[in-house]
Amino acid sequence: QVQLVESGGGLVQAGGSLDVSCVASGSILRVYTMAWYRQAPGQQRELVAQITRDLVTNYQDSVKGRFTISRDNVLNIAYLRMNSLKPEDTAVYYCSMEVQIIDREGYRTYWGQGTQVTVSS
Repeated sequence: QVQLVESGGGLVQAGGSLDVSCVASGSILRVYTMAWYRQAPGQQRELVAQITRDLVTNYQDSVKGRFTISRDNVLNIAYLRMNSLKPEDTAVYYCSMEVQIIDREGYRTYWGQGTQVTVSS
């Protein structure tokens, strides 16, 4: 009923920038919090940044000042701008969205398939 499709990512040198985006489609009435997570090999998935429908943002300490999360409430898109990338930012980045489906109460969390971000030193 709801699909999240990520795009962007890729290979970049340390100090460089990269953008990733995530589009939600389906029987969507409203999207609440959007978030980006990442998972490095052998590591647990961790929250990178999140943004509420009212545009309140929260960032993991390690990315504060370097990453910027934003959203489009009409098109149901989440963006993550990543600046001053470091090798330790290398991971698969996943978007998640809290989605209320048309004709249903409440919401559930949906996930994208992930996009690889690799930062070379």
